[in-house]
Amino acid sequence: MPLSVYRKFKNGISTVGLSPLGLACFVALGLVPVFITDSALIRIIISAMMFGAFAMAFDFTTGFINITNFGFSAFWGLGAYTTAILAKTIGLNPWIGLLAGLVVAGVAGFLVGILTIRLGGIFASCMTWFVALALFAVATNAVDLTQGPQGITVRRIIDSPDNTGTFYIMFILVVIVFITLMLVTKSNIGTAFRAIGQDVEAAQASGINPTKYKVLNFTVSCAFAGLIGAFSAHFIGIVHPARFLTINTIDIMVLAFVGGRGTIWGGLLCALLLNPIMDYTRGLLELRLILYGVLMIVVMIFYPSGLAGVVQFIRFKVLELFKIKGKAKDKT
Repeated sequence: MPLSVYRKFKNGISTVGLSPLGLACFVALGLVPVFITDSALIRIIISAMMFGAFAMAFDFTTGFINITNFGFSAFWGLGAYTTAILAKTIGLNPWIGLLAGLVVAGVAGFLVGILTIRLGGIFASCMTWFVALALFAVATNAVDLTQGPQGITVRRIIDSPDNTGTFYIMFILVVIVFITLMLVTKSNIGTAFRAIGQDVEAAQASGINPTKYKVLNFTVSCAFAGLIGAFSAHFIGIVHPARFLTINTIDIMVLAFVGGRGTIWGGLLCALLLNPIMDYTRGLLELRLILYGVLMIVVMIFYPSGLAGVVQFIRFKVLELFKIKGKAKDKT
């Protein structure tokens, strides 16, 4: 490929937040079912992509406006219950259920954002956590609507023992979440988010309305949580109040922080690498929490930029090596 064509290609894909390496990784991920035929393994990869999408939506808030949404699982559960209840009561098509989950969680995120985001810092984080606790109580006790602790059985989005179709649905959702969030963060709106995350008072002095942009950010993040939550309902086949538990938020928070705050794609990479371990320790709560604690300490002390920082460091060293080799050839 001529250098000029390559540069045009690189600049073109960079508009949606992709590098040639990133595009190659997405292509490789999309080809997984071609080389892996084990249905159980495909299911694990689908789960990894699902948690990666959650981590990207979570990082959109914590990595840019510096507010940790401890109630993130509330919007995951809200999206799941929305599609489950609508499917149970009126027989809503799962495809429309995905959109319903996105809209309901987005509206809820907007309302919660208006009421709590202006508090800022730990106060906003705690208020979102209280929302998750309140929705957990509602889902547990409103038996007529949610069937309580028993949960609601949901038909799968593709009723087939082969998970290939479900894989590609989740893959498309991951691409949509990634491209949307990258487009926003690379725009002027993303610049406003970063300014607010770094110094709210300085951003306000520059003419930025912190409340407006915080609520916008929170709404988009929660909407995507509802979308992926609705998919999870049709993927797992059952929705129960455990979706609102804080441990689900911790799972996602670890992926976002270990992957690299403020990168978006770091959480997806971390999920693809760590999700098999998370699945293995899902029934061992104490072990999971210890593992999470160790990972968070290691990242905060030794490499605050997370896995994304490691990848960028390796990329820099490789490019530097090629430049050195190129200079050596020129001299000879």
